[in-house]
Amino acid sequence: MTSETITLYEAIGGDDAVRALVRRFYHLMDTLPEAARCRAIHPESLKGSEEKLYDYLTGYLGGPPVYVEKYGHPRLRSRHFGAEIGPAERDEWLLCFRRALDETIENEKLRDIIWPPVERLGHHMQNRE
Repeated sequence: MTSETITLYEAIGGDDAVRALVRRFYHLMDTLPEAARCRAIHPESLKGSEEKLYDYLTGYLGGPPVYVEKYGHPRLRSRHFGAEIGPAERDEWLLCFRRALDETIENEKLRDIIWPPVERLGHHMQNRE
């Protein structure tokens, strides 16, 4: 008997699912009044941010290592030092991600697997009090 292991990337629906998640995340960040501080530390156009998050999540979830191929090791915290990320910005980012995850990934068990490390990442990215 052989068991085939599939990645989270495959389980949630691959490229289309990651694109939908990232698109929804940035739409929420761009439109929710309660995400205004998080939005303010991003560039006027979110296109580049959206593409980088898509690249990162694709590899992170077990798909092709697109981000690493383009930019090298993620070094996410050091790449974000230029942005002042306090508790408010962190919580707003997490709010947008949680909502986008809930709205775009149907399977609750998969959301429950994806969320805890994303939440830890959000806290890790905070660089000011």
